[in-house]
Amino acid sequence: MQKPIPNGKEHAVSADAFLVSKTDTHGKITYCNEPFIKIVGASEQDILGKPHNIVRHPDMPRTIFKLLWDKVKNKEEIFAYVKNLSFDGGAYWVYANVTASLDKNGTIVGYYSVRRKANPKALEIIKPLYEKLLSLEKTGGMEASFKYLVDLLNQKGVSYEEFSNNLQRL
Repeated sequence: MQKPIPNGKEHAVSADAFLVSKTDTHGKITYCNEPFIKIVGASEQDILGKPHNIVRHPDMPRTIFKLLWDKVKNKEEIFAYVKNLSFDGGAYWVYANVTASLDKNGTIVGYYSVRRKANPKALEIIKPLYEKLLSLEKTGGMEASFKYLVDLLNQKGVSYEEFSNNLQRL
């Protein structure tokens, strides 16, 4: 399966849905639940063993994934807004909680993500922020985008997690 091409269509995540996926340490999907399969528009065979970034939407700033990976590789959880891509080219927004899966010795053996419907009021703030971050990445690279995000959070006196949690509660 080739990576889908975005078509501007937006899929709604049900308010009571939990979209769950697990990956190995290389980011290949080892488990996904039915709500995840349904919104992605795939069969289990289509998605298991594939890199999780097959559902990464090009509208997502790389800065957010840098932040995410820095946290989970350090065995810290993160909550983040993510725009994902369905196999039909449509998109869906989620509020994701991502953590490392550890074995009994504390070694990372994979990653676990549970996603919920993103608060529409939060997206009114997140969408323009992500557009700005993406624009900065195109003109000044990841450094410019990351600096903008850090400066914004410092101005507000919050971490990204506090920022995103406050938005989700609007």
